[in-house]
This record gives sequence, structure tokens and C-alpha cells, in this order.
Amino acid sequence: MPDLPGVSGRRAVRALERLGFTLLRQKGSHAILRRGTRGCVVPMHREINPWTLNGVLRQAGVDAEEFLAALK
Repeated sequence: MPDLPGVSGRRAVRALERLGFTLLRQKGSHAILRRGTRGCVVPMHREINPWTLNGVLRQAGVDAEEFLAALK
């Protein structure tokens, strides 16, 4: 697994939207996204810890390389 950068919650949501996820709702500091039957919760922090980001990607069923390509 490649090293994941610390990215903001907003950048993570944009990258996931490029991968086909849609923003369902946001409550407080957490955004809920869905693609098909898979969903994930993204914390809307200034910088998401790489360990947390890895958990979000696992929850979403997205591999790190695919996410990194969508970040650019």
C-alpha cells in the first residue's frame, strides 16, 4: 500500500466524488457519501490522519492508488 498523504476532508470528498460517490448529507463535521450500496463517512477536518483516511477508503471499497489518481 502506498503512503497516503494527509489531505483535508474537502479534498477527500472531491476525490471520492470523481470516483462516482455522491454526497448524501453532512451532519456536523462528518460527510456521508454513497456509491451504489457502498457508503463511507468522511471527517471534514483540515487534515485527515493517513490512518483514518485508510479506514475511509477501506469502508468505501476504494484502493489507495485509485484514490491518489483522483486527487490530482
